[in-house]
Amino acid sequence: QVQLVESGGGLVQPGGSLRLSCAASGIIFRDHVMGWYRQAPGKQRELVATITQTGTTTYIASLRGRFAISRDNAENVVYLQMNSLKPEDTAVYYCNKYPSRTDYWGQGTQVTVSS
Repeated sequence: QVQLVESGGGLVQPGGSLRLSCAASGIIFRDHVMGWYRQAPGKQRELVATITQTGTTTYIASLRGRFAISRDNAENVVYLQMNSLKPEDTAVYYCNKYPSRTDYWGQGTQVTVSS
């Protein structure tokens, strides 16, 4: 059974930083492209960033330079470092394979950017 467990979210002021973690189990983690996704209130879930098995990264254009995705294949963890956070970054953040699998979605971690 695949489990993806996100953590590290919270309330942060604009301009602040957070580091999200996603611990994977039940899959051969190193074999998969992984992604971070987010869903803001009233909006559809969107892809934020991806990282290949060997560490090549992609980002949606609006986040490039502020967010950084990384992974530790030995620990089966994928990270999302988020800097210079803005109120519009408020969302529930999820990790999943890329492309995503419906049955892999976890609970996500809430990120709220507010003063």
